[in-house]
Amino acid sequence: MGAYSFKLPDLGEGIVESEVTAWHVNVGDLVAEDDPLADVQTDKAVVEVTAPVAGRIAALGCEAGEVLAVGAELVGFELDGDTAEDCGSAAPAEADKAPAQAEAQPVGVTPMPASDPVFQQVLASPSLRKRARQEGVNLADVPGSGPKGRISHRDLESFLAAGGELAVRGSQLSTSTREVKLSGMRRVIARKMQQAKRNIPHYSYVEEVDVTELEALRVHLNDNRESHQPKLTLLPFLSLALVKVLPRFPHCNARFNDEVEVLTEYDAVHIGVATMTEAGLMVPVVKHCERMDVWQLAQEVARVSGLAREGRAAPEELSGSTITITSLGAIGGIATTPVINAPETAIIGVNKMQERPAIRDGQVVARTMVNLSASFDHRIVDGYDGAQLVQALKSKMENPGAIFV
Repeated sequence: MGAYSFKLPDLGEGIVESEVTAWHVNVGDLVAEDDPLADVQTDKAVVEVTAPVAGRIAALGCEAGEVLAVGAELVGFELDGDTAEDCGSAAPAEADKAPAQAEAQPVGVTPMPASDPVFQQVLASPSLRKRARQEGVNLADVPGSGPKGRISHRDLESFLAAGGELAVRGSQLSTSTREVKLSGMRRVIARKMQQAKRNIPHYSYVEEVDVTELEALRVHLNDNRESHQPKLTLLPFLSLALVKVLPRFPHCNARFNDEVEVLTEYDAVHIGVATMTEAGLMVPVVKHCERMDVWQLAQEVARVSGLAREGRAAPEELSGSTITITSLGAIGGIATTPVINAPETAIIGVNKMQERPAIRDGQVVARTMVNLSASFDHRIVDGYDGAQLVQALKSKMENPGAIFV
């Protein structure tokens, strides 16, 4: 018998540590090569780490929910003699002498939804599983309405409202409290938002835009689209308008490395689309928007945001954006102050679209209006330039024919 120490690999993006969100194995389990070992949270997504060798699990490097440094032991294996010789790590001492070789051991990494070692038979987010435990509900009893039966918070609420709650509750007022440790994607979001607000001097600029003609065009195109064409929303039109105006504002289609004080401006436009998922806010990226028409943009926005919601977006689909669009849709409110998706220098927020009274040729008329809320990195983008960019967007959107010229 030999031993093999499998170290937490570098999963890309220059990360130095990762959280192990769930284990798929226990000490004593026999595993084959490429069997899933654990789900590991990077800054962008949850990935599945697979076994580099076949053997018996001798040790796990941490508990689920803990953070390991890259290069620390993730799993210890017991191997038979032949396998130990094949992998070149026949004893712990040898593995310790050559950590670089151990770290270089190939590992399978597959994007997948965040999971939990409990209730493995059902598809649900870690936060939902935790809530189900607190409510005393077996998720296997809850009908899921999502893809492949995935259970959402709304499904659980409907189950509880229908009397499916298993926990016995008293009639007295509750005085209990709970401490919820941030983990997984929520911990990543918290760190990124704190870092962005601490390091980037934000300023925001809000302008109202008359999209009456644009909405008429959108409705017309949707009414006459072919069966293979996706339904158009406002986002692909806004994306095309950005493609048109950003060459005048290259420092807003850019990424700023504040450690070395270097701004990288891009000719290509890679738009991040802020997307709410069960795991939290994610930003899938539509690459090379400058090469697409409105239908292609609509299809790609739907594709990458759908993958993010299902937890199936690959790391490369969650990185590389040069500017981000965020929208809360119908609940968008009058104005927002979006937080920049670092290391970008600008973000465009779309607020609620609604009919409002407006003065046209001395008459009060109903117009379809939407407010754009943009935030900028004031180290890079002066107030005048940020306002000019939003005004350029406003001009394109109020005269939609200009978007296609």
